[in-house]
Amino acid sequence: MFDFTEQVVVIAGGRSGINRGIAEAFATAGARVAVFSRDQSKVDATVKALQELGAKACGFSADVRDSEAVQSGLQNIAAQWGAFDVLVSGAAGNFPALAGDMSSNAFKSVVDIDLNGSFNVLHHAYPLLNKPGASVINISAPQAFVAMLGQSHVCAAKAGVDMLTRSLALEWGGEGIRVNSIVPGPIENTEGMKRLATNEKMKELTRQSVPLKRLGRAQDIANACLFLSSEWATYISGVVLPVDGAWSLAGASGLNAVMETTLRS
Repeated sequence: MFDFTEQVVVIAGGRSGINRGIAEAFATAGARVAVFSRDQSKVDATVKALQELGAKACGFSADVRDSEAVQSGLQNIAAQWGAFDVLVSGAAGNFPALAGDMSSNAFKSVVDIDLNGSFNVLHHAYPLLNKPGASVINISAPQAFVAMLGQSHVCAAKAGVDMLTRSLALEWGGEGIRVNSIVPGPIENTEGMKRLATNEKMKELTRQSVPLKRLGRAQDIANACLFLSSEWATYISGVVLPVDGAWSLAGASGLNAVMETTLRS
């Protein structure tokens, strides 16, 4: 349905979970896909898998908190392939912890990865984006607008990411760059689910808390990325789009029932 033949797609954190699914979807749609994360061996494995799908793929290792490393890696991709048509910023960190039990360094580490890391990626990608026409997508979280127990660090960081999305949609819109956020709900077989739903009972509780009564799949998020970056969405910018089976509509009570059980386990 979607054709991204020879378009350049860069994904921060594209080696696993949701971001890996996004990378595979763009690869299948014909894009040239570049991924990066901290672990070079895992980046190499992802690149090989994307190439086996028939895509042109490459990658580099960089921690999104390392501004210079991110800048250098992105510049190398642009030198090789040209301007970026799609940028997905998906690096994230999370762990369940009550604020009173969390050290300031623990809080800071999540803010540094989720918020400051997102800024580093977007800031250094900006001069390398295709103008006009580029699509920038931040991967956010329901914690950005629903307060959750044991998630004060993520709530603060992801709220910042969504406001960064809106701000950049205003600032970059004049150059034809669209900036949006996607908010995944609980997605099966991801690191986030492993940390927040630590056993089958917790997974089932989470599943039942979703109005559609199923966990999401990485492909659900990938499909939203494909749409937002396609010719069908050229007038959509500054949007924070939940892709969560209406999970966030349950509000604090529904989501916190899951988190309270997680914190007790």
